[in-house]
Amino acid sequence: MSKGYWIAHVDIHNPQGYHAYVEQNGEVFRKYGARFIVRAGPCETVEGQFRARHVVIEFKDYATALACYRSPEYAKAKALRAGAVDIDIIVIEGYDGPQPTD
Repeated sequence: MSKGYWIAHVDIHNPQGYHAYVEQNGEVFRKYGARFIVRAGPCETVEGQFRARHVVIEFKDYATALACYRSPEYAKAKALRAGAVDIDIIVIEGYDGPQPTD
């Protein structure tokens, strides 16, 4: 079964508001078995335009990733970041198919 992912691109305008969101979302992510794959490390935009901060969160499957985003617990956390960030989030299913070979 393919894993599910959140991919988020974030510009933070109010660090205190964003910090409140981060403090709250940890409990929600633990409940849904989320694991950070990327969390705002160094990056270089090589094509197109992106936001300043990038996050990739892994879930056991796509349904769990969606359930977490749509949960009442996450809605509470999300409300804390209102006005503090500009954010784009997608929930996407991973790929388990064939890969390029040598």
